[in-house]
Amino acid sequence: VTGASFVVFNGALKTSSGFLAKSSIVEDGLMVQITRETMESLRQALRDKKDFKITCGKMDAEDVKEYVDICWVENEEKTNKG
Repeated sequence: VTGASFVVFNGALKTSSGFLAKSSIVEDGLMVQITRETMESLRQALRDKKDFKITCGKMDAEDVKEYVDICWVENEEKTNKG
C-alpha cells in the first residue's frame, strides 16, 4: 500500500509497449501510465462513481504484483481531509 499526495493518470501508454499499465512514484505522488482504452474506462467509472482496478506490469508476465485500486467510500471521516 502506498500513500500519495496526488495521483496522475497518463493515458498515452502505447499497447505496443508490452505493458498493461505502469505505475511510478513521482515526488510525493503516484503516476499511472495507462492505455487510451483504459483511460476511457476509468473516466466512465469515475462518472458512475464505481470502483476501478488497474493492473500494472508486463502483458506476458505470469505473476502480476501491482494494482492501482480506485475505491469509493461511504465514510469520509477516515479519508485525507487535505
